[in-house]
Amino acid sequence: MGKSLKCDLCDESATVHLTQILNNQIHKIDLCESCAESKGITDPNGYSLADLLVKPGEESESSSEVLDSFEECPECEYTQKEFKKTGRLGCEHCYEAFGPILSPALAGMHRGENHKGKVPGRAVERKSFEDRLGTLESDLDEAIQKEHYEEAARYRDQILELKKAKKEEETA
Repeated sequence: MGKSLKCDLCDESATVHLTQILNNQIHKIDLCESCAESKGITDPNGYSLADLLVKPGEESESSSEVLDSFEECPECEYTQKEFKKTGRLGCEHCYEAFGPILSPALAGMHRGENHKGKVPGRAVERKSFEDRLGTLESDLDEAIQKEHYEEAARYRDQILELKKAKKEEETA
């Protein structure tokens, strides 16, 4: 069995996971089925992410075959039944194990199967600066080793200019 979260109220295995964002603060609660029912926050139809993967009324023999084609994740032993019940995966390896049903759904949600994420502009600039500086420094070292001192002086000057420009940019 995969690692399971405990109910925040009674320490049973949690199958209901709620996330609320209020005033830019994230509040999460994990509940077992009985505590969720007692608080009146369960869907009697058992709605889950797994249910979204095969749309109601569109289930065909091939989609049933896909759902039945995997049993469990080889790493965490999270099962198809657990996934269908919770709508969650047990570990990063589950994405491969349950790929046949996840790929189409994720492709629709994320404009493709691979999540690219976002990088803040300053991080890109910093990485570009570090890459350029690293290249110049290795070129400088190579020129010195080959005793090409005029070339090494040009690299040294470029490094100094790059660092100066970076410092001016940071103080501006």
